Amino acid sequence: MARKGIAMKALFGNSIRPGLLAALMVTVTAAADEPTKPVSQLAQRLPQAAAEKLFTLEVLPLLKVKCFGCHGTDPEDLRGDYDLTTRDAMIAGGESGEVALVPGKPEDSSLYHAVLWDGYEMPPKENDRLSPEQTELIRQWIASGAPWPGEDVQRRIQQQEWAVRENEDGIIVDTSGGLADDWTYRRYQPDEIWAFQPVDAPDLSAALASGQNPVDYFVNRRLTQAGLTPSGRATPDELIRRGSYDVTGLPPTLEQLQAFRTAADKDADKAWQQLVGQLLDSPHYGERWGQHWLDVARYADTSGFSNDYERSNAWRYRDYVIRSFNSDKPFNAFVLEQLAGDEILAARAAEQEDSPAGLPQCTLDAADSELLIATGFLRMGPWGTAMIPQKEARQIYLDDLVHNVGQTFLAMPLRCCKCHDHKFDPLPTRDYYSFYAAFATTQPAERKAEFLGEENRNGFEPGKKQVEELLAFARGEQKQVQDKQEAAARQWYKEHDLPYKNENQRKNDPEDKKPPRHVGLTPAEKGIKKVREQDVWIWERRLERFEPMVQAVYNGQDDYKNGRKLREPKAINQSWRPSSFILSGGALEAPSEPVTPGVLSAAGLPASDDPDSPWRVTDDLIGRRLAVARWIASDDNPLTARTIVNRVWQYHFGKGLVKTANNFGSKGSRPTHPELLDWLTADFVNHGWKLKRLHTLIMTSQAYQRSGRPVDASALAQKDPDNQLLSVFSPRRLTAEELRDSVLQVTGELNTEMGGLPVMPEINMEVALQPRMIQFSIAPAHQPSATPDQRNRRTIYTYRVRGQADPFLEIMNLPNPNESCELRDSASVTPQAFTLMNSDVMTDRSIAFALRIRSEAPKDDVSAQIQRAFALAYGRAASSREVASLSDYLKKMQAYHRDVTPEKVEYPRFVTRSLVEEFTGKPFEFIEKLNVYDGYTPDAKPWTVDADTRALADVCLLLLNSNEFLFVY
Repeated sequence: MARKGIAMKALFGNSIRPGLLAALMVTVTAAADEPTKPVSQLAQRLPQAAAEKLFTLEVLPLLKVKCFGCHGTDPEDLRGDYDLTTRDAMIAGGESGEVALVPGKPEDSSLYHAVLWDGYEMPPKENDRLSPEQTELIRQWIASGAPWPGEDVQRRIQQQEWAVRENEDGIIVDTSGGLADDWTYRRYQPDEIWAFQPVDAPDLSAALASGQNPVDYFVNRRLTQAGLTPSGRATPDELIRRGSYDVTGLPPTLEQLQAFRTAADKDADKAWQQLVGQLLDSPHYGERWGQHWLDVARYADTSGFSNDYERSNAWRYRDYVIRSFNSDKPFNAFVLEQLAGDEILAARAAEQEDSPAGLPQCTLDAADSELLIATGFLRMGPWGTAMIPQKEARQIYLDDLVHNVGQTFLAMPLRCCKCHDHKFDPLPTRDYYSFYAAFATTQPAERKAEFLGEENRNGFEPGKKQVEELLAFARGEQKQVQDKQEAAARQWYKEHDLPYKNENQRKNDPEDKKPPRHVGLTPAEKGIKKVREQDVWIWERRLERFEPMVQAVYNGQDDYKNGRKLREPKAINQSWRPSSFILSGGALEAPSEPVTPGVLSAAGLPASDDPDSPWRVTDDLIGRRLAVARWIASDDNPLTARTIVNRVWQYHFGKGLVKTANNFGSKGSRPTHPELLDWLTADFVNHGWKLKRLHTLIMTSQAYQRSGRPVDASALAQKDPDNQLLSVFSPRRLTAEELRDSVLQVTGELNTEMGGLPVMPEINMEVALQPRMIQFSIAPAHQPSATPDQRNRRTIYTYRVRGQADPFLEIMNLPNPNESCELRDSASVTPQAFTLMNSDVMTDRSIAFALRIRSEAPKDDVSAQIQRAFALAYGRAASSREVASLSDYLKKMQAYHRDVTPEKVEYPRFVTRSLVEEFTGKPFEFIEKLNVYDGYTPDAKPWTVDADTRALADVCLLLLNSNEFLFVY
């Protein structure tokens, strides 16, 4: 009996309810004398009550999902004229006139054969085809007489089932409710909804009392269970390189290496603890971990879409993130500031003035600017208004915001429940639109915010001068065609005996009362007029870089938005409230049930004290986001702290305890060490949400300090091929930023100045000058910063354009900023090898490396030069074999370069662009000025150095292309 019950459970899986399972087992027991027959032949007619329960809880929901769409939802469009919404219609069949369902006889029922894909194929799509378990449910129901109880009986059966919150089929999760009861009361397996459960941290008091690192307690226990022996400690050189890159994104200096080696010889544990502390105190920590956050937040300096307008002050948000990490700001405060910094200011203003909360319309004091800068997070997604209806643009902004807040802070992507209740997670579409409503008063704008004393404003004067020159050129070119047009317009008005009106004054006049559009202009001049108008907009916008402004938000009424220039309205209607509805299918044109602002109910954390509306937040104009932010940043929220703890773990080990860092839902990965994740999360919250403490805990564990060489490679490959159990440390390749920054440090060119305006390195000239289309015109060419000192800042400070990625960084897997990046792609592809060996970027860096070596090592001592190159690139001495091999190579390259004269490449002062005028279809040309090259200081180039330097540069290039340089072990 027990074995047959197990077999039946295996056949039906978790689709079948416990009561049904018992009824079926009775039938199987009655047929125990027929062991050779398959289960489907053994299961005959169920008792009436069990059969009605089978239909109500299993068969009818299956029919609704799989069949009613074509055979019942629309009575006017029944495929094959077959209606499945009633028992009689189901028996009668469709247009063939053949009886489709024979109660008690599934083998004689064409309906049953259709779901088996035996003769007929229903549902017709392979993806919708019923599973064997589901077809067996249909068979058992037909075999039991195909009962179809009335709605009252169905309701009673459902309510009895729903009253049991947890059984062997799973758990019913309390939510705000789906669009149908079938969804509201569906069951989930506990491991599917692990992330929504409260954090349950095991008691480790005994392990902690013994001095054992909690990380090792959990990791080593799993290794013991798996029969794997962990690797020993990595070498001091491996550890300092690993730790330095993980914390600062830079390789250790020779001085740091030597100091750590000496300290490790005396006391390895103490030396490592001290080094971890020193690295976390480095200002470069904020740059490295700020980059991780900017990946998730989707940082860019432009808005994307058809115009890709510059977000001139986005750099201030980037620097805010870096400052926050360096100051070890509690992560819950970091959350609050980014989601609701402006509302925190409004709440303070209301308290101080004893008046209704309202956002200050004037320039903020520097002390308050930080909170407004933080809300730049809400402006990081791609967004624009060109060629998009205003309501649709508004929906795009809010949809993007809701989804990204969900996956960034809660590891819960929310797009999947925009159009319907979530198919796999306990996220009703009602919650999506309640979350949406919480952001519905949020409006994007560039706002005044005084510069902070710590914000770097170096380069403002020369940068502003360059932009003003380009703006003056554009205005001058625009004025020429504008003056010609208006001269012709005056003549037209004179000829028609009408008073002259300028272009703006006459735009709404009847056609017979004003001159033709672009009167007096040739087709080329018509195109040039549009181009120069766009140029003026572009350079006026860039001038805002130097103004005390910030990409931020405010709370106010919906109004017309132009992505080119966003400002707060002169007056905010304090009584305005947005209408919030569930949008059927996500369509603006299909509002259904009204909703109020709220949070995600499945997390089990109420947002209010109202027992009737525990998930609801205020519906005031101001305060919605702050309420949601406080809910997200709550100590009791089961998602937020788990999410950031997992991200930190991921960046240290290459993969998270949950591999899908942006998705803790049922379609994401399960935790490899759930108890460890919960313990770290609880400890993180209990100690003030401090990231540096978490880093220290992880980095001082044995797991982090392990060698990358397994004790038993064959056992590891067999038992844990993905190294999920962490018996060894997995190597990783440098990220794009780490690679560029490391090369600059090795060559001696790296400028470690922090913060400030974005800088523009040299990039491939063809890419820099290629025409990049934007609406009405061509976007400005990439003009690199004027001096090497400016260009060679750390990569986090480089200008990031959504419509034009730096080709060197892109080929090394820089993520697309249009989507949140949960984990960098580290795929190796052939173009990377070509780039690292042949690109102008690497050629220039190898020459700089060679020049450094020649200045620091005797010019006539090849061995000393090679040793110096190894020390700078690898932090170690070259072996005699390496010296001999590279000496031979250097001689060959010297002979080659003495016979080759590099071709000099001149920097252009302008570029001629070609476009087609949109109304006439005629081509025209115009000049784009490249004024940065008027006073440009180039890097050393092949034609500026001698043959011996170029030969040594080839040796340097080999070192920079090696795995020893490109990987962290």
